[in-house]
Amino acid sequence: MSSHPNEPNLMNARRNFMATGAASLTLAAVGQYTLAAAAAGDSKPAAQSDARASTNALVFDVFGTVVDWRGSIIREGQLLGKRKGIDVDWVAFADAWRGGYQPAMQRVRSGQIPWMNIDGLNRLILNDLLLQFNIRGLSEAEIDHFNRAWHRLWPWPDSVGGLHRLSSGYIVSTLSNGNVSLLTNMAKYAGLPWNCILSAELFGHYKPDPEVYLGAAKLLGPAPAQVMMVAAHVDDLKAAKKLGLKTALVTRPLEYGPQRKADTAQDGLGIADFTATDFMDLATQLGV
Repeated sequence: MSSHPNEPNLMNARRNFMATGAASLTLAAVGQYTLAAAAAGDSKPAAQSDARASTNALVFDVFGTVVDWRGSIIREGQLLGKRKGIDVDWVAFADAWRGGYQPAMQRVRSGQIPWMNIDGLNRLILNDLLLQFNIRGLSEAEIDHFNRAWHRLWPWPDSVGGLHRLSSGYIVSTLSNGNVSLLTNMAKYAGLPWNCILSAELFGHYKPDPEVYLGAAKLLGPAPAQVMMVAAHVDDLKAAKKLGLKTALVTRPLEYGPQRKADTAQDGLGIADFTATDFMDLATQLGV
């Protein structure tokens, strides 16, 4: 993917990260009732049993749910800064880059700009950020490589092992706004064992547009109730649930860093059929 001088160190670090994550999988505890289950009372386990029995496929949000976009982009920025002698607050840069994501997609939905995949939208945002952060002296090849940092995101420590477990009982697929090439490259880079890669790009819409969820359900379900949306974001689950998909909230408390709140189990009450602390916990709850 990359030819920069630090690539061997980067790859070794990634392997160590993956090995650490795999080792941590052995520490997964037996599933427990979540706050949502306790609040719902005795009817919750029965409903969950029905949900497990009727589900064919799990479709996953990716950015934040499966991979640590923030830590990965900060690291990519630091590597670029070291190579090029650029002194930038890469934490602020990463947050600003992700902050432009929803507004850019809204420009597509509103017709302000024509349909463009996430690589294209990320490049539009990046062009503005290079000016905003006064980053100069990058060649077109270097800018393109940096833009493709989103293809090189690292998984959360439980993601690879958890997906392997979940795939023993269900089809596991992406359902991300990321484009197909981005998700494919990311899967290869991070070792993500998807059975299928589905992207909003295939349906010409971005989540939370109904066409994305219903399109995935038609391909994998084929009924919406046979597909479970797995995400760390309640808004994503809310849109899927409204269309008849089952839902699972996997909390990622550090997605936005220690200073910003991520969605919690409490936020998912009444929306998530299952609430899990990680993919291993979800696998236990789903009986695989």
